[in-house]
Amino acid sequence: MKDIFQRMKDGWKTSSKQVKLSMFIMGAGQFCYGKRAKGILFFLLELCILYYFFSRGFRDIAGFFTLGTTEADAWLGIEGDNSVIMLLMGIFAWIVLAVFITLYRLNIRDALRMQRRLEQGKQLESYRKELSRFLDKKFYVAALTLPVLGVLVFNVLPVVFMILIAFTNYGGDIVPPRLVDWVGLANFRKLLALSQFAPTFFRILGWNILWAVLSTALNYFAGLGLALLLEKDCVKGKAFFRAFPVLAYAIPGFITLLAFKFMFSYGGPINQLIVGNGGMAIGFLDLDAKWTARLIGLLVNCWISTPSIMLLATGILANRDKSLYEAAEIDGAGRWKQFSKLTLPFMLFSTLPVLISQFIGNFNNFGIFYFLRGGLYLDGYFLASDTDLLINWLYNLSIDNNYYCIGAAISIVIFIITSILSLAVYVKSPSYREEDTFQ
Repeated sequence: MKDIFQRMKDGWKTSSKQVKLSMFIMGAGQFCYGKRAKGILFFLLELCILYYFFSRGFRDIAGFFTLGTTEADAWLGIEGDNSVIMLLMGIFAWIVLAVFITLYRLNIRDALRMQRRLEQGKQLESYRKELSRFLDKKFYVAALTLPVLGVLVFNVLPVVFMILIAFTNYGGDIVPPRLVDWVGLANFRKLLALSQFAPTFFRILGWNILWAVLSTALNYFAGLGLALLLEKDCVKGKAFFRAFPVLAYAIPGFITLLAFKFMFSYGGPINQLIVGNGGMAIGFLDLDAKWTARLIGLLVNCWISTPSIMLLATGILANRDKSLYEAAEIDGAGRWKQFSKLTLPFMLFSTLPVLISQFIGNFNNFGIFYFLRGGLYLDGYFLASDTDLLINWLYNLSIDNNYYCIGAAISIVIFIITSILSLAVYVKSPSYREEDTFQ
């Protein structure tokens, strides 16, 4: 911090009057140096931003901290403050402030550049030459300015809003027109401490991790197995068998899930076959069908996801070095040894990033149990069932039952878990540490 102030002090001493003027009025230095169009542009940008802040920006930043001070009362005709809108507009005000700081720094740097050119005895560049240099060396800035602003407003703002909701008491009975307040880490304590949320959270978290590991492994090895099988010379009609699984992949997932839900229902074809052969109808997805429903979810997810892994593995296996297998066979290595020592390391090296994305996708797989068994609330679970994943529970809490703050807290927990696991696995993997192994 001391170094920063020292640099600012030295910069103030060595800067010209024009640069110092730009520190107080954006564009003034450029205007004094004869670059009037650029100076006017900087000045107009400053005027627009200052107008925004004095008209409502400072109020929005204050509202970001208070989230409102006057509660609405329809009987007394008091309009009151909307805490959610104040939080949203407060985030927007911070984004505008960040843009203003960026423009302010750009204004000073530009004025300093002009000062240095004049001190070196050089003439200032013409607008055409300056524009040509800018488009040549910093074209990416011109090309990405509007997209970055769009990302800030339409992507960053909603994400930050969702994250901040996790630190408020927004939800349940506390929704506008009632005032929302900051509660710090209270929502996370509710998830982890002894409350109505904590037992359900840990039960679902344990099942969620088990589901992600099992489904990722099952999908991966099923797809790899199909690819290896279709590589065999004894298999006839390879084109047909490669195209057939793709049909399952091409059909929209929710249609497949609804079809399987009907197949395993009491009136579905599977139970009709069982009853037709003298058996009793089985509630495959019923209230007490805990592991049966989980197993069906694993198999249905495998049916949907295996074709993509098969296609990926087929392309990668085509680039194997066959001479390694010939040498291994001469040395007496069996098929299992060849698979475990040659095929699997080669596949994992090439597909580990995809495998990590599959793990994250399975961890956050909302559709599987929502379409197969959604809407069930079981005893021992708070607004959830024994097949729900964290993403399903988040939906039940926030969308169906207005626990928005708890839902936001769960989404942050999901992000922390998936990011830590993904980064830890990737950093320890040969794909990251031994990049040139198979090159």
